[in-house]
Amino acid sequence: MIAVIDYKTGNLRSVKNALARLGGDYVVTGDADVIRAASHVILPGVGEAAQAMSSLRESGLVDVILALTQPVLGICIGMQLMCRSSQEGNTKCMGIFDTDVVKMEPAPGLKVPHMGWDTIEKLDSPLFADMQDGAYVYYVHSFAPELCEHTVAVTDYGTPFSAALQNRNFFGTQFHPEKSGPVGAKILRNFLSVL
Repeated sequence: MIAVIDYKTGNLRSVKNALARLGGDYVVTGDADVIRAASHVILPGVGEAAQAMSSLRESGLVDVILALTQPVLGICIGMQLMCRSSQEGNTKCMGIFDTDVVKMEPAPGLKVPHMGWDTIEKLDSPLFADMQDGAYVYYVHSFAPELCEHTVAVTDYGTPFSAALQNRNFFGTQFHPEKSGPVGAKILRNFLSVL
């Protein structure tokens, strides 16, 4: 069973719909025991990092997440909360990924927020099994994790940033696989195949 962590931030509908399309057996929950018992865990998130991290702390789930040994996928803000810190709201995060989340700067011809379809390159994770560099995924964000030793995919939007991260059983995507069409469905299937 897949546990989608509900910590009262963002809209969970698109993640639920994507898992339903894949035929996944999932539950949306904030119950620590259910999360610990799940085969796979997804930490979604939409919104502002400081408020999202505050909600996660208030839920009492930070220590639960840090102790998980099954595959865990953070999506967008969910991944950012797994980094060391975020400039958004000067937020101390969980520190699973050894990098910081920084504000994206506009560049000639490139607006912030970074919104829409863009490519991922330098793919190096089970998330991207049987996939090629240059696949298109869907983004909506103004902050992004810097490159680091845990970077397993890169997008260049004026400056390269970590499109995906992996450290042990923890995975993260800055893009939204649940909104990324067949490519996103493949990434989610690959995640659910990780043991």
